[in-house]
Amino acid sequence: MDIVDLARLQFALTAGAHFLFVALTLGLATLVAVVQTRATFGGDPVHLRMTRFWGQLYIINYAMGIVTGLVMEFQLGLSWSGLTEYAGDVFGSALAIETLVAFFVESTFLGLWIFGWNKLNRWAHLALIWVVTLTAYASAFWIMVANGFLQNPVGHVLEGGRLRLTDFGAMVANPAAQVAFWHVLVGAMVVGGFFMAGVSAYHLRRRTAEQDLFRKSLRIGVGLALPATFVNAAIGGMSFETMQPTKVAAWVGTPERLAAAQAEMVARLGPGDYLPDVGLVKAAGLAMILLWLVMMLVALPSFLLMLFRPAVRGFRPWHWLLTLMIPVPFVAMLCGWVFRELGRQPWVVYGLLTTSDAMSPVTGGQMVFSLTAFVTVFAILIVVNYWLLARQARRGPGAVALGDRPVDAPVPAPSF
Repeated sequence: MDIVDLARLQFALTAGAHFLFVALTLGLATLVAVVQTRATFGGDPVHLRMTRFWGQLYIINYAMGIVTGLVMEFQLGLSWSGLTEYAGDVFGSALAIETLVAFFVESTFLGLWIFGWNKLNRWAHLALIWVVTLTAYASAFWIMVANGFLQNPVGHVLEGGRLRLTDFGAMVANPAAQVAFWHVLVGAMVVGGFFMAGVSAYHLRRRTAEQDLFRKSLRIGVGLALPATFVNAAIGGMSFETMQPTKVAAWVGTPERLAAAQAEMVARLGPGDYLPDVGLVKAAGLAMILLWLVMMLVALPSFLLMLFRPAVRGFRPWHWLLTLMIPVPFVAMLCGWVFRELGRQPWVVYGLLTTSDAMSPVTGGQMVFSLTAFVTVFAILIVVNYWLLARQARRGPGAVALGDRPVDAPVPAPSF
């Protein structure tokens, strides 16, 4: 592999690993906010314990996701200085807003939510988790605005060999960003729904305590996963309208479409090879569709089964299946991300900056060392996150520290 391929591999691994955390964070934040809303309005102690249990899993994943995001920023600066020099003034504005939203607003309110248990008015505490959830959506939105610009650069002019932003509204309204944002957001709901259903099924199968808690959690997870899977397929179909001609040609794969797309790019930009790797693009797209079909075939009968309490409590083969389904939406989202990014090649900024030109001036040895270091760090972070989540999930609500009241602490009067 040459230096460019090594750099692309490094970015794919680090961005893909970080994306796993993002997907679960968006899905779990939504579910925790919904469950706490039910607990706050209804006063049901089961929903309150559900909020604490799933909230603690959310916090673990969020914290590890922050770490992976920080590490990923380093490799962006180390390996892709050509991109930041050429287009950083444009897409960097969206990333700057995302940083302000994620690190200052979302993290601040999440901290208040974590330490506000048993201290804040219950309505104020509920408002905090919804602020956290909405700012998580906003963070994802600005990331997709930046990525949408790379897919379909709009709202800029070229001055002195650098892009300058001239129309911020056009960049925000970019169809390549808008459709992708909803596709990612609804996909995260699928991830969160199957995660909640799978963990709940694990406890129901083992007949652990809090059966009522996990029965309700399983229903909520499946109840979200099924419609989200349907909606995400529809949004995915809409995204084909915003794809680059070369990506569509690679997906179709016919010689005529490939030749036409290549000829169009040559006429625009001069001689060169402007087609992505057809085999990899098709493989990623097909894998995404097949995994969507698997999720649909599981979610649809699961939705029917959850209506019968005996099945929810005692149908162990179904519990096994739901637990095994936990990683499937993660893999499906990664396949979709690979399809989106590989289809843009050989461009980083489509039609303006090639991947090779976006590279930093690094040697092969430096790139190998960087790749090894980042892969090692991310592998450790993923293993630690999996271990923490699995351990906390297996222990169940009885081991949750979030919102736990000291034994000798007085119980405050309810604030109705």
